[in-house]
Amino acid sequence: MNVKVEVICIGNELLIGKTLNTNAHWLAKRATSSGADVNRVTVVKDDISEIATALREALCRRPRFIITTGGLGPTFDDKTLEGIARGLNRKLEVSSEALKMVREKYETLLKQKKIDKIEMTPSRVKMATFPRRTHALHNPVGTAPGMVADVKQTSVIALPGVPPEMEAIFDESVAPMLKKEAGELAFFEASIYVGGVMESSLAPLIDKVMHDNPLVYLKSHVYTKSRPQVEGKKSHIELHFSTTNEDFLTAKKSLNKAMAQMSELVQENGGTTSTAETS
Repeated sequence: MNVKVEVICIGNELLIGKTLNTNAHWLAKRATSSGADVNRVTVVKDDISEIATALREALCRRPRFIITTGGLGPTFDDKTLEGIARGLNRKLEVSSEALKMVREKYETLLKQKKIDKIEMTPSRVKMATFPRRTHALHNPVGTAPGMVADVKQTSVIALPGVPPEMEAIFDESVAPMLKKEAGELAFFEASIYVGGVMESSLAPLIDKVMHDNPLVYLKSHVYTKSRPQVEGKKSHIELHFSTTNEDFLTAKKSLNKAMAQMSELVQENGGTTSTAETS
């Protein structure tokens, strides 16, 4: 089953280059590892109209999940929930479920003597003001809950932008959703490094390997690796092999077969290969 996922990252800091979008990288890797297929990553401003438009466009493509990150906090520029409400054409209201989670967080802070009293200020209530007909997702690390809204066949999930909070909610609440939809499907990957062959010369070899191994996807990446006191900077090519399969042994066999064929073809064309560890 092909479980399609789209990611919408929200934040001016991402678009001006102030903050590296590590959330997109983390989410794409984790979603793929869960057996899902990430089709698109979009980045938009902290702007209600931009968020709403991006959400509507994503819904038109009918992915199984749309995951947003950023903009769930208490400050004026945290506009994700308002944008989602507009995109779904739903009114905003204080969610009793979310408000309970926020209050419990401040009760914990009070017990830890990190605050002097519990006061549900408008800024704090803002974190529990959700579009109608949505559910709150527990935040094990921070204060702002996540949110999930079901729109026909799509689940719209809003996560905080702070990486530890986003990751904690994903692991606790979102990953099980993806795994349930993907079933036994799992993502497998491996890589080899190639030297002595230009990428343009590798192209027909890649085509042949992919033709002979239809279950495996193969992608080349050119990078520069520094080797001090040996040969300076030298360009290398990484060939990344990946497959999604229900059976680990079948996946491993498919990857090994494709990698062995590629290594043989590279050597026949005067190049060299070495194995690479995939993080």
